[in-house]
Amino acid sequence: MRVLVVEDERSLLSALQGALQAEGIDVDTAADGEEGLFKAMEGSYDVVVLDLMLPGRNGDEICAALRKKEVWVPILILTAYQGEQFEARALNVGADDFLVKPFSSLVLIARLHALVRRANGTRAMSLRVGDLEIDPARHVCLRAGTVISLTGREFSLLEMLMRRAGEVLPKQRIVDHVWGFDFDGDWNVVEVYIRYLRRKIDLPFGRQSIQTIRGVGYRLLREACELN
Repeated sequence: MRVLVVEDERSLLSALQGALQAEGIDVDTAADGEEGLFKAMEGSYDVVVLDLMLPGRNGDEICAALRKKEVWVPILILTAYQGEQFEARALNVGADDFLVKPFSSLVLIARLHALVRRANGTRAMSLRVGDLEIDPARHVCLRAGTVISLTGREFSLLEMLMRRAGEVLPKQRIVDHVWGFDFDGDWNVVEVYIRYLRRKIDLPFGRQSIQTIRGVGYRLLREACELN
């Protein structure tokens, strides 16, 4: 699961990031409304968590802007305010859930999983390209019916490639999606993980699924080639 958390209270943002990462959730963060809207528009997240009161743009403005642009990622609104009017305000602009501070990380994580399950109920549970298949909800990967064990980062990379099969994905776009917008490490990490994937999904099966477009990026072929 990949989650964007938009929260201006630094201590809470850090605590939420730590709690979610401890559960194996890939977390990206933003500390103000403008940054949050940009990341939500440009990134590919399973859930967006928005504080209601933010500098720049508040949570319901971000939510309304995303829905206006037909970005249908599930949105969970956080607020310190209690009352039906605040809940109605959030839901009326397109939020999917509402959580009042203070809350436990256990409850937040349960709500996030529920939102992902609900969203998965409206679209195919698995992705298939040729004989390669993944089930994002269950974190399962198969090729020709054989289960392949992938790390969280490998799975995120493969899911991105499969969702855009046939499309050339630049390195920067891959880094932003899989490692987050704030990643400041070496972009060669993409090449490293592409090699990891090839060793797991291609070599044991005599296939070549991931094509390198020199100087540009990578593409998952809709029809895998036989390795010579």
